[in-house]
Amino acid sequence: MVNTADVVEMTVPSKAEYVGVVRLTVSGIANRAGFSYDDIEDMKIAVAEACTNVVDHAYSNGGTIKFSCSIEEEGLKLVVSDDGQSVDVVQLREEIGPVDGQDPVGELKEGGLGLFLIESLMDEVEISSEAGVAIVMKKFLQRDGVEENADGPRSADKQKQ
Repeated sequence: MVNTADVVEMTVPSKAEYVGVVRLTVSGIANRAGFSYDDIEDMKIAVAEACTNVVDHAYSNGGTIKFSCSIEEEGLKLVVSDDGQSVDVVQLREEIGPVDGQDPVGELKEGGLGLFLIESLMDEVEISSEAGVAIVMKKFLQRDGVEENADGPRSADKQKQ
């Protein structure tokens, strides 16, 4: 069983060839935490998009991608951050417009597809731009609805009560 206090942190160069390292890390941790194959694939895509944004937009002369993964009671919290150029998140959202899963992908403004994917694939997304940019993403672990310490099937007498 995975300890809910576990946190994995890593720093990699802000280069495209290191995005896969972060994806593999997410895959291993999410698998260990009990996520489904589909949820793991969703997290890998979202993290890759966030890392690619750092590679493409954060630095003019290179820098680092900071990644952390926290195992929480309800699922995983993934953070991709940089110390590069900050962005005005409000202005960015205005420029790309509202992201709506019902809109055709062709109607997204340039630069909006990565954020669209991240917000579509993850359960919660926050973007902070105080020093550099940090994208905080959460994916909740879907339980099968069976109580962990259940006593088994209810007897007929208990069902009548």
